[in-house]
Amino acid sequence: MIKPYPLLTEKTDVIIIGAGASGLMCSIEAGKRHRKVLVIDHAKKPGRKILMSGGGRCNFTNYHINADNYISHNPNFCKSALSRYTQWDFLTLVQKHHIAFSERAQGQLFCDGSSRDILNMLLSECEQAGVSFQVNSKIEKIEQLGEHHFKVYSSRGNYICQSLVVATGGLSMPAIGASPLGYEIAEQFHIKVWPRCAGLVPLTLQPKDKEKLSTLSGIAVDAMVSNKQQSFRENILFTHRGLSGSAILQMSLYWQPGEELTINLLPEIDLVKVLKEQQQQRPQRKVKSVLAEYLPKRLVAIMVMNDLAESPLRKISHGQFKEISAQFQQWTIKPSGTEGYRTAEVTLGGVDCNAISSKTMETHPVVGLFFTGEVLDVSGWLGGYNLQWAWSSGWCAGQYV
Repeated sequence: MIKPYPLLTEKTDVIIIGAGASGLMCSIEAGKRHRKVLVIDHAKKPGRKILMSGGGRCNFTNYHINADNYISHNPNFCKSALSRYTQWDFLTLVQKHHIAFSERAQGQLFCDGSSRDILNMLLSECEQAGVSFQVNSKIEKIEQLGEHHFKVYSSRGNYICQSLVVATGGLSMPAIGASPLGYEIAEQFHIKVWPRCAGLVPLTLQPKDKEKLSTLSGIAVDAMVSNKQQSFRENILFTHRGLSGSAILQMSLYWQPGEELTINLLPEIDLVKVLKEQQQQRPQRKVKSVLAEYLPKRLVAIMVMNDLAESPLRKISHGQFKEISAQFQQWTIKPSGTEGYRTAEVTLGGVDCNAISSKTMETHPVVGLFFTGEVLDVSGWLGGYNLQWAWSSGWCAGQYV
């Protein structure tokens, strides 16, 4: 039997584990500083999650980036990075590469072409900065040999580096390779990891509500969704499993199991006032006909009992108008849970930011060890906020590794 040759150990300045948004940005900046950079990733190609972003159009940032758009146990942590590498800085890079983009609702910026444009831009910058890649490679072990001195064992070779950057992402989208590796590395070095859960994710319903609402699958309406912490005015989408749409995804960042949500399906109008006016002007008109001017007929039929829906307005009391209004404008529902990491866009929780320098992304306990992007306990709203956090945190680390 022929024995395999032992894997050689190579030396490099910086190893970045993870070829996602923050890892690529960090590698570009480190390479510009003439650091010898190796990016290791378990996937066959870099940037798979970037390609999926924004439905293939890459919602790469937002005009209105603010620390208030992020959730963390340390809410001030993200401020430094976001102010030092801003959305305007990333836009300058996009414009340098002549990538056409457009603004959508609430300051969201998307490629006019595809997400591939952003990934190609990053890979071009990596090439110019002399960054090396080792893809389709599994991290097997990491050893600290001293300050600014690590040994990384991988399935395709072993490496010694001065700076080690963990840019492995979170647990969302396991189908494209999400793993707990980053959290395991943090725990290996005795760095606290906050409990994690799926964020920016559709909510599932209790069996009774699911049965009642299942016929509404595919209907989307503008709505205000609220709890005691937060509210969002965007679309909600009824699905065969529960509720989705941007307003629901946003609220999933603030929703706790067992908690009710309040949904206003008609945030633009005073429904009681509308019904009273219609009662005076067209008393023979049926309740369902008035409601159908504002909402899909299938939704009206589910929310209002048939006898009441078929009644002419002249037979309805003002007290009943208030009850009808409450059905649509103060609808409360208690989700049973979320769809989990399978469909989540981000991971809530993660590596404790109190253990990390907000300026450099280097850990306080371990000199030379850095964490960037989604693996950290920083989660942004839907709308380009999470990619901007990746660019900003990756850029900051790139200045110091």
